[in-house]
Amino acid sequence: MVIAKARAVDGPDKLFRKAEIQRRDLDSHDVLIEIKYAGICHSDIHTAHGEWGEVNYPLVPGHEIAGIVTDIGSEVTKYKVGERVGVGCMVDSCGECENCRQGEEQYCLEGNVPTYAGVDKYGEPTQGGYSTHIVVTEDFVVSIPENISLDEAAPLLCAGITTYSPLNHWNAGPGKKVAVVGMGGLGHMAVKIAHAMGAEVTVLSQTLSKREDGLQFGANDYYATSDPATFDKLAGTFDLIINTVSAKIDMNAYLSLLTLDGTLVNVGAPAEPLAVNVFSLIGHRRSFAGSMIGGIRETQEMLNFCAKHNIAPKIEIISADKIDEAYERVLASDVKYRFVIDVSTM
Repeated sequence: MVIAKARAVDGPDKLFRKAEIQRRDLDSHDVLIEIKYAGICHSDIHTAHGEWGEVNYPLVPGHEIAGIVTDIGSEVTKYKVGERVGVGCMVDSCGECENCRQGEEQYCLEGNVPTYAGVDKYGEPTQGGYSTHIVVTEDFVVSIPENISLDEAAPLLCAGITTYSPLNHWNAGPGKKVAVVGMGGLGHMAVKIAHAMGAEVTVLSQTLSKREDGLQFGANDYYATSDPATFDKLAGTFDLIINTVSAKIDMNAYLSLLTLDGTLVNVGAPAEPLAVNVFSLIGHRRSFAGSMIGGIRETQEMLNFCAKHNIAPKIEIISADKIDEAYERVLASDVKYRFVIDVSTM
């Protein structure tokens, strides 16, 4: 059993503190990972603040994990000690239901086991990547390509796959007009990935403050949603809209931007319900959909795609004692574009 240094929070209004957590002894198919970097996701903040439901505190968040294999179970075949690996938003699933058998473990009918704030098959609460070590079954570990640095790899394990999966599923590519709502941690990855897939990409952001960045990341156009003229000008334009915003916005206004048979996919997850008028959908056979992360197979595909196209998130590395400050800055939209914790400072 490994004792890991960690940062934990004890309640929705508490600050992070130093902690020690026990990682289980290796089972036959388990991998012990020494975590080098852990990304900060808006999901971490929602969960730590108790905004998505009851939380079993103390909580160690973190599901954007990049590190090195330091030990393996007796029957592990996929990884060796010393290899560069990652862990994303889930660490197990039933493995037997129809969705799991199709490689869609994120939609496990029994419920996947989240990397933190869940309960594993041993009945123990799961704790995440704001820690020095983690033990994960080999089937939920992915390989990080050599040309992606570990610090930049970490956010790909959530922000990367959360945007890659719907772009892949709804066939973003040449001839498709794709809009990305929001230019934060998820949004800037969506722009880069959609551009690499060959789509025509437009950013829809509240202001034009990040316009230069958006165009540099691969956007063809950039519009301010605070300007009502934007919605008039772009009405009926897009085949696919990826909404990355984790706040309540006027969904009907954005649905009006879809063309015939267009789809708006929500990947941002605000705590409040979103209101949709059915007439925003039926007039042009539009669809309003949601998407989670991808399965393990698709996550590895995403990493390989990013390696091939030299796609990496833009990150700001922080020490562990800056987590609370980073949370405040995320909520104030004061980050370009993803915080990553240097776990050596844990």
